[in-house]
Amino acid sequence: MRQILQADHPRLLILGARGFLGSAISSLAASSHNLLRADRSRTGPETDLVVDITDQHQVEIVLRDQRPDQVLLLSAISDIDRCEREPEQAIAINLHGPEHVANTCAQMGARLLFTSTGAVFDGKKIGYRESDPVSPLSVYAKTKADAEQAILAIMPTAIVVRVSLVLGRAARAGTNSLVDSLIRRWSAGEVVRAATHEFRNPIDALTLSTWFLELFANPNAAGILHTGASEAASRYQIASALATQLGIPPALVAPEDQPPPGRAPRGAHQHLLSTRLQQFCNTPIPDFQAVIQRSLHEFA
Repeated sequence: MRQILQADHPRLLILGARGFLGSAISSLAASSHNLLRADRSRTGPETDLVVDITDQHQVEIVLRDQRPDQVLLLSAISDIDRCEREPEQAIAINLHGPEHVANTCAQMGARLLFTSTGAVFDGKKIGYRESDPVSPLSVYAKTKADAEQAILAIMPTAIVVRVSLVLGRAARAGTNSLVDSLIRRWSAGEVVRAATHEFRNPIDALTLSTWFLELFANPNAAGILHTGASEAASRYQIASALATQLGIPPALVAPEDQPPPGRAPRGAHQHLLSTRLQQFCNTPIPDFQAVIQRSLHEFA
């Protein structure tokens, strides 16, 4: 059910509201914004609107009808291996969709925040800044890198937030929450194999959502911004830290030293340095352990 609109609250349209990150930002912004939640299909109370971002005409109709002040673009195919198998679909949703949204936001004067990824880098460097040149290894990464460039060409005032890995639990089943997926597998007694050669600096969904709102509220925020914990860890270390906090037997986390056959390429290091973020946001950058704890105890 839609909330009662408050005249003094900005209208925030969340495209891709059904995921656990969409749920997190919805919960956090409920008291400060008039929320408009959209996805490609309406499946329950998590969405108010249906918007297929691959359809420029549909995007224009919905945004002109709803008149959002701010647009958060989360919609994407984030499954890296699926993008490798379905490159045309990945391009349509991850590149052309954001172009359609940016074009319409530019025409309407709505602020746009687009979520991107540390995968735009090849992972050969330890610690990436926003000024480092992109070098995507996969179809997914290339669509995101191309979308960043396209959005900022259309709308130089747009905000592009790169994320290495988002952690958190969802209040409902069926989201894309990595933590919930791990918990389900461990509860079934399954051994989870996690890469020792892929390093990420994760961030919990609530902290990331808080940064989103602070960026929207800051009129000077624009361009590419990196987010994440102050330290990076391997996927194996991340899974082990989560298991320790949950009391999961260590034997249910196994190191994986080589990528399995058929897996799309990933960069070894995606440590995103968040120095520039501190120019626009008051919420401090958490350390790795704080992110692990928050991701388990905060529901989106």
